[in-house]
Amino acid sequence: MNGVIFEKDSGVKPIKHWLPFNEIEEGALQQARNLASLPFIFKHVALMPDCHQGYGMPIGGVIATRNVVIPNAVGVDIGCGMCAVKTPWKTHEIPRNEILRIMAEIRKRIPLGKNSHNSPQIDAMVKLMNGRTGYDLGEISFRRYEASMTQLGTMGGGNHFIEIQKDKEENIWVMVHSGSRNLGKRIADYYNNIAIKNNKIWHTQIPTEYQLAFLPFGTEYAQNYLREMNFAVEYAFANRALMMERIKESFDIIMSWKTIDLSSMINIAHNYAQMENHFGENVLVHRKGATLARTGTIGIIPGSPGTPSYIVNGLGNPDSFMSCSHGAGRLMSRTKAQNELSLNEQIKILDDQEIIHGIRHERDLDEAPGAYKDINSVMYNQEDLVKVVTKLMPLAVIKG
Repeated sequence: MNGVIFEKDSGVKPIKHWLPFNEIEEGALQQARNLASLPFIFKHVALMPDCHQGYGMPIGGVIATRNVVIPNAVGVDIGCGMCAVKTPWKTHEIPRNEILRIMAEIRKRIPLGKNSHNSPQIDAMVKLMNGRTGYDLGEISFRRYEASMTQLGTMGGGNHFIEIQKDKEENIWVMVHSGSRNLGKRIADYYNNIAIKNNKIWHTQIPTEYQLAFLPFGTEYAQNYLREMNFAVEYAFANRALMMERIKESFDIIMSWKTIDLSSMINIAHNYAQMENHFGENVLVHRKGATLARTGTIGIIPGSPGTPSYIVNGLGNPDSFMSCSHGAGRLMSRTKAQNELSLNEQIKILDDQEIIHGIRHERDLDEAPGAYKDINSVMYNQEDLVKVVTKLMPLAVIKG
């Protein structure tokens, strides 16, 4: 562990962090201090090495609470996470021109950015959820169900991606990063607004500018939020799984003599809340841009474009609430990256590594390599949280 921040006020919990103190941006540090002052925070606030400022709570933050849930401590992309699978091919079996053909097939099958399917993918949802046809839907998930089914198996925008990679044995891997699309945002915004309204009615002492409105377990609102949040987590997994199915189809067309075994696929989320036992108490752990790292848990930590990603094994560190980073973490805001990074330099970084990529314009620079922290430093700073199982290098990337 890198350090602990203790405030003078005895009512404020410590902040434990896995990055050098001088690398914690001021906005993220202030958000951590706000969290540490809340009366229902359990033990301490934990900041992972990819930590940066978010809404209310830092991305790369982990907290445990007693008897309340904080929608902004989960975030708007509920269930966002990673999938990865090793394919049966070696790098010499799939030359660059074949990778380009596979990528073209993937783009035919998986809508990117704000695009959706023309029809609801309900049959795929039922298949992916082992034949389940009914869900205990809440108000928002019921209202948005059919629209969300048209977004099932779609990537979205931002930092979501599909990447073709290789390991040190030259095995080809596929990795997907995506979440719950518009459904998760609708759920998050709806219940955060309810929390804001009721926190005023209840005359809570938490300043509204903290953006940390909460819902007590004893209220119907909290139970409804948790039910809808859990559905969004399931939906986000199904979204990634369907994309993997479509990626498999794309490989099958070009590389027809072998096929990908999706039963070995790794899946792990990094935006959710769930009840867990820590330090002898049952508490609600909120992970916002953080990955479960219990002893033996296989996780995925992606790098930035042009840098390695890692399959890891959790070490179960209790001080991090058995968590680790969810990626490299942003070094620059999207606007700053677009305004300050050199397009030619960022393209050269990827071209020099012969990575097939989609950076063409200044607007693409928000997801360029220079917009992110050094993944090697991030991994070094969490050696007591995870052990590296497999290092993956990028060959080609599709962005939303």
